[in-house]
Amino acid sequence: MLRAHRPADGFRSRSRAGPIAVRATIGVFDSGFGGLTVLKALLEVVPEADYLYFGDTARLPYGSNSVQTVARYACEAAKFLEARGAQMLVIACNTATALALDQIKESSSVPVIGVIEPGAQQARLASRSGKAVVIGTEATVSSHAYKKALASLDVEAFEKACPLLVPLVEEGWVGHPVTEQVARIYLGEAFADGFSSADVLLLGCTHYPLLKPMLQRVVPERVTLVDSAESTALEVQKALSEGEARRSRSASQQQSSLQFFVTDSTEKFKRLGTLFLGQGIENITHVDLKE
Repeated sequence: MLRAHRPADGFRSRSRAGPIAVRATIGVFDSGFGGLTVLKALLEVVPEADYLYFGDTARLPYGSNSVQTVARYACEAAKFLEARGAQMLVIACNTATALALDQIKESSSVPVIGVIEPGAQQARLASRSGKAVVIGTEATVSSHAYKKALASLDVEAFEKACPLLVPLVEEGWVGHPVTEQVARIYLGEAFADGFSSADVLLLGCTHYPLLKPMLQRVVPERVTLVDSAESTALEVQKALSEGEARRSRSASQQQSSLQFFVTDSTEKFKRLGTLFLGQGIENITHVDLKE
């Protein structure tokens, strides 16, 4: 069950924006499809907002690019969403959060929330042993962003890159025996030696929420799964709660409007995106940021 928690330190102090409007418009950015799991969590936790989703599908994966290139791509997307009315930005991309969150915040005039700090905060709350295993892509693990965030909260982390899981998810093999076998190998290596007592598995990739039922079977019984997508949605809920008293009941009961922008095939996004969002996707617009 999702429960609200304290927002990460620095959100309010870094924000240069005024109060969020009665009905917020939230921009969600990812390099591709995985960020739709964050949007799905947001729709569950913050249904009283409207959403703009930007997927930079023509330039994924971000992990093979330099820090400077990732920052440029992410800042371009942030400006695009701001220009279309986003009053808050959610960076639903672990690579962009790990490599470019500070640059995005500096170039934005609205509040910005990434996926790493909320996930780390929730892992700290869930862990009794003070040890956690983090799984993610090569780029996210190489950045050590989760390890640093957890260390600042007195949680020791072992980071494990699981490069095969993303293509398996995008193939639709979320319940396939091959995917489970791959996960068993990765997690067997992670929960070993000095981390056999770790009691938290932090999902450091937005593709991984689709694998939660399988991952829960694979890890030791004592291990709690922490989903950075859910944690980020709760962070947004907390950040918006200051304006709750000003939010009219009729506005909060309206159904969220969803607009999607992608830099590659809209048909592919519609087909694959449905898997991640858990519902049909309409209202997709192709854009070219180079223009």
